[in-house]
Amino acid sequence: MRPLVLTPKFQRAFRKFVKRNADLQQRIEETLQQMEIDVFAPNLGTHKLSGKLDGLQSCSCGYDCRIVFSIEENSETRSEVIVLLDIGTHDEVY
Repeated sequence: MRPLVLTPKFQRAFRKFVKRNADLQQRIEETLQQMEIDVFAPNLGTHKLSGKLDGLQSCSCGYDCRIVFSIEENSETRSEVIVLLDIGTHDEVY
C-alpha cells in the first residue's frame, strides 16, 4: 500500500474540478482509495505518459477525468508514495 501525497496544485485543481462536476466527487474519492490500495488495478487504466509529461503516470476516474501522478520514494521512510500532481479532463491535464 502506497500512501497518497496531495500537492497544493492537485488540491486547487481538485476543488475547481469538483465545483464544476459535483456528481463526480464520490467517484474521484473512490478512485483515490483504490489508488492507495493498488495503483495498477486494471479498472484504473494506469499508464505511463510521454512527451512533456514523460516520467509521470495517469489513471482514469471516470469518462473524462484523469489524475496525473508520480510514484516516488519517501526519503525519510524509504517507502514509495504516490504524489498526486493534477486532476481534470483529458484536455486540461495533458
